[in-house]
Amino acid sequence: MNSSPPSVRGRVFDIQRFSIHDGPGIRTTVFMKGCPLCCPWCHNPEGIKGRSELSFTPGRCIGCGECVRVCPAEAHRLIDGKHVLDRSRCRACGRCAETCCAAALEFVGRDVTVGEVLADVLRDRAFYETSGGGMTLSGGEPAGQIDFSVALLEAAKAEGLHCVVETSGECEYAQLARMSPHVDLYLYDWKESDPSRHEELTGVSNRRIEANLRRLHADGARIRLRCPIIPGLNDRPEHFAGIAALVRELDGLDGVEIVPYHRLGIGKMERFGHDPAGRAEFEAPSDEQSASWIKAMIELGIPIRP
Repeated sequence: MNSSPPSVRGRVFDIQRFSIHDGPGIRTTVFMKGCPLCCPWCHNPEGIKGRSELSFTPGRCIGCGECVRVCPAEAHRLIDGKHVLDRSRCRACGRCAETCCAAALEFVGRDVTVGEVLADVLRDRAFYETSGGGMTLSGGEPAGQIDFSVALLEAAKAEGLHCVVETSGECEYAQLARMSPHVDLYLYDWKESDPSRHEELTGVSNRRIEANLRRLHADGARIRLRCPIIPGLNDRPEHFAGIAALVRELDGLDGVEIVPYHRLGIGKMERFGHDPAGRAEFEAPSDEQSASWIKAMIELGIPIRP
């Protein structure tokens, strides 16, 4: 791109300060819009679509009617005092969210420059220095906005920040290769070991994901596997054995993180008008169940990180 790095633009749905689960130390995590996978357990469903989206939380609505007044598409109505949103009419212009004093409506997915994001990130430099933290790019999928991700990573490294990228690995390897010179650690998602089951669950096979993982490892990147475990879907001995096999073959991995399923994504699905059908069937694991998974993996020789 011809723009100077500070002016390169990307689309994010959140910038979360004081993150402690997205790499070492205290971090600021930049969540990007757009993901090539569609996992039914996703806890950030607002990151799946690349476009900006309208969030509606009915419980916050006070029935003032301002959204009805300003909406050019007549997507909002008050019927017997109840707010009804017709998403098929919504143009995602954001006017309703701008006028909503109760924060029942929120326009999620804003376009930002590298300079704007970096200014936010640098606010907590002192915490990074004392904790060994830094900036993490997550999503969504950072590789899906490769020019923005590379420019942001370059700018952060120029400021001396530790940089982490969480990736699904479902991208062209060239995109990972462009980020790698500026990445201190990859959090590499490994969702299911069997390619067919992976495609059934996420919409894509894991063949390219695995190939990219192996190539990234061969190129000397520091990688930590991040494994979401969902009861009844991938908490299988065969999947655990697949993780163990990867760890044995990819010597020097920075351990494995187990991410037990939680149900926070269900409420988000409803806020964004997505159909949560099927998600309600997943139950969050008990502490005992999570402990049993970790015990089984340790017995397979998998280096579990706390």
